[in-house]
Amino acid sequence: MEVHDYMRILQARWKIVAVVTVVAVLAALTVSLLTTPQYEAKTRLFVSTSSGASVQEIYQGNLFSQQRVTSYTELLAGTTVASRALDKLGITDITPVDLAANVTASSTPDTVLIDTAVTDESPERARDLANALSDEFVLMARELETPEGGGEPTARVVVEQYAATPSTPIAPKTTRNVALGLAVGLLLGIALAVLRDRLDNTVKDRNAIEEIAGTGVVGVIPLEKLRHEEPAIMFSDSSSGDAEAYRELRTNLQFLEVDNPPRVLVFTSSVPSEGKTTTAINTALVLAEAGKSVVLVEADLRRPRVSKYLGALGEAGLSTVLAHQASLDDVLQSTRFDSLWVLAAGTLPPNPSELLGSAHAEEVVTDLRSRFDYVIIDAPPLLPVTDAAILTRISDGALLIARYGKTTREQFTRAVGNLRAVNATVLGTILTMVPAKRRGASYEYRYYYDTDKAQQKVAAPTQAVENPVVTGTPVAPSQPSPPRPSPGNGRSPGGQFPPTVRDGESRHSSEPRPVVHTPRRPTDGSGPDTGEQG
Repeated sequence: MEVHDYMRILQARWKIVAVVTVVAVLAALTVSLLTTPQYEAKTRLFVSTSSGASVQEIYQGNLFSQQRVTSYTELLAGTTVASRALDKLGITDITPVDLAANVTASSTPDTVLIDTAVTDESPERARDLANALSDEFVLMARELETPEGGGEPTARVVVEQYAATPSTPIAPKTTRNVALGLAVGLLLGIALAVLRDRLDNTVKDRNAIEEIAGTGVVGVIPLEKLRHEEPAIMFSDSSSGDAEAYRELRTNLQFLEVDNPPRVLVFTSSVPSEGKTTTAINTALVLAEAGKSVVLVEADLRRPRVSKYLGALGEAGLSTVLAHQASLDDVLQSTRFDSLWVLAAGTLPPNPSELLGSAHAEEVVTDLRSRFDYVIIDAPPLLPVTDAAILTRISDGALLIARYGKTTREQFTRAVGNLRAVNATVLGTILTMVPAKRRGASYEYRYYYDTDKAQQKVAAPTQAVENPVVTGTPVAPSQPSPPRPSPGNGRSPGGQFPPTVRDGESRHSSEPRPVVHTPRRPTDGSGPDTGEQG
């Protein structure tokens, strides 16, 4: 891993680092506050021997004293002198072993000085113990160094400095502990973030998706919490980040195949709850915003959601047509959005796969292709059922959706494999619910909208002139279309189907579409040029 990889991980998982660091600092602070303060009292002992008359005797005496110092430091930390000090002070709540554990004796090399330190919870008792320990060791050293027959001891120990009452505790060191907790927390947090990233097998970037799918990413849709309440975007007056992402997706769709852009698109995903239906709805809306006639087919005959989100009638629809219980004209519904029509799922059938794989389903798709510029098919997920793979074979291709941070590599790989297994075309992939910081702040889009409003207003009349109205089958607007008596007609009052498009004709018109009672299919099955203007 390189430096930028670590920076990416820290940016994506900074919460883990922050939480671990805070926990470590709080733990260090808690331990410091709960630890009983310890005070340390120090004394200094001096070791000497009897001086000789000659220089050599003096040197040998100093060397003997230094050797004794090493032995005395061991004796000072023993239980014998500790027991004698406790007896002298009359302290019974501390054992000699406990006192010896709180005594440290050290000496500087090539010197005859011994530093003794005693720690205790009470500063006064620490002082008394250190002084008593030193006095008792002086007596014990005299007893050990005095010959059995009597006489002067070979070495002498004196207390050079007695202990004073300590004013500040030596433990706990709160500042040091907190700093240590901060350092340890940062290291542990970074390590945990890197480990979590290595163990995370969800798709989160273009490279991973393109590597698995073998095709490009045509859209990256940012996470917008408002979509949970209102899935459909009002593109006419919206400049949000996700609205601009769908406009970018619309542009990319036209460059999938420049000479023959796909017009019948299947939207599917690996598993449910990946934003498939919301993406299909808003893709249809953004295409309609560009003046295209679009029909949104609710082909998820198991868990339909399009009708609910758009407020369409769901009693009759695709399943009704496939079961030969109604014609396509009877069940197509207009919506409150201009240029957008909906073919609802209809009654949920017991055999969705058989219906969608029938020859009549292919005829319905062909009929819709002849009527509309774009046919957007909301299909079920690929892994639970095979419906989406069946629909992709009778369409121009599939757009495979992956949800940021939820769709795993294994799920996405299996979904692509299911499409490849039936020789279906994967037109591209869409990454949904990407955190805003991952894709770019929406204020960039709003900036352009705020500054370009005046230019857009001026350019609108010019654009209308550049795109003259050319209709397919001239019909006088004053001739009303006779109402159909079929009870399955879910069209809104006054809603009319778009005319059949023949080669060389265009739909780019801002005026009301002429009424055509029975749309015709083109003789060669070709559709209009779908290149987006502007």
